[in-house]
Amino acid sequence: MTTTSLPSRLIGSRAVSAVGLGAMPMSIEGRPDDARSIATIHAALDAGVTLIDTADSYHLLAGETGHNERLIARALDTYEGDAADVLVATKGGHLRPGDGSWTQDGTAQHIIEAAEASRVALDVEVIDLYQFHRPDPRVPFAESVGALNHLLNEGVIRMAGLSNVSTDQIEQAMELTQGRIVSVQNQFSPSFRSSLDELRLCADLGLAFLPYSPLGGIGNAGGLGRTNAAFQRIADDRGVSPQQVALAWELSLAPVVIPIPGASRPETIRDSAAAAELHLTEEELATLAE
Repeated sequence: MTTTSLPSRLIGSRAVSAVGLGAMPMSIEGRPDDARSIATIHAALDAGVTLIDTADSYHLLAGETGHNERLIARALDTYEGDAADVLVATKGGHLRPGDGSWTQDGTAQHIIEAAEASRVALDVEVIDLYQFHRPDPRVPFAESVGALNHLLNEGVIRMAGLSNVSTDQIEQAMELTQGRIVSVQNQFSPSFRSSLDELRLCADLGLAFLPYSPLGGIGNAGGLGRTNAAFQRIADDRGVSPQQVALAWELSLAPVVIPIPGASRPETIRDSAAAAELHLTEEELATLAE
């Protein structure tokens, strides 16, 4: 399947595949060996995926910051096909000390330093898309967004986005950056629809909405059909997986939606990418909306 055969969405001035790749499972608990991870990324590219999502905090052990970013850089460097159109989106401001916990640092100094480190880890001169990972309650939101402005002005990043934000924060960031935010990455899935307002605002503003954990997250994606019976029924009728149905449903919600399902095996990302060609009927969509 070629990239041009897939419905495409726009991030800034870049057209990307309708379904992206969430690379986090390749670097945290239960991660596969590097060979399988790289094979998974290559399989995604072969399937026409042109958006890869990562973050500096996608790692397992202390001292591994940037593990997932370096893995992606290696995969792109060793890919035998054409990766010129691949857009890599990374994030900063959310940290993993190495004990399984998550912490935050939304200070402008940290975000700027983290972006510079991500540029090195990804082995690029300019980061395609850099997203503020999670608002820090100890730091004024305007300070964190100001760091994105700085990175844009200095040419460290080509585009800026937000993650784990509310509608008010999206609107505030758009004002603070004079409209230079291009994406929002919030959790959204059949079982977690709390970000529907943010999705709708992104559609109104023309911002890419990147649902993370679009199949329910690590440990839940495989059982999506058991926890969402309507998705399983339609999948059985269509002869596809319930995961494909879930991604096709999300794609139907707005032209700006680009789900980024996590994957650590080639076969799972191939199945997810095929959702771009699954067109659900109005009756099926009405059933799933319930």
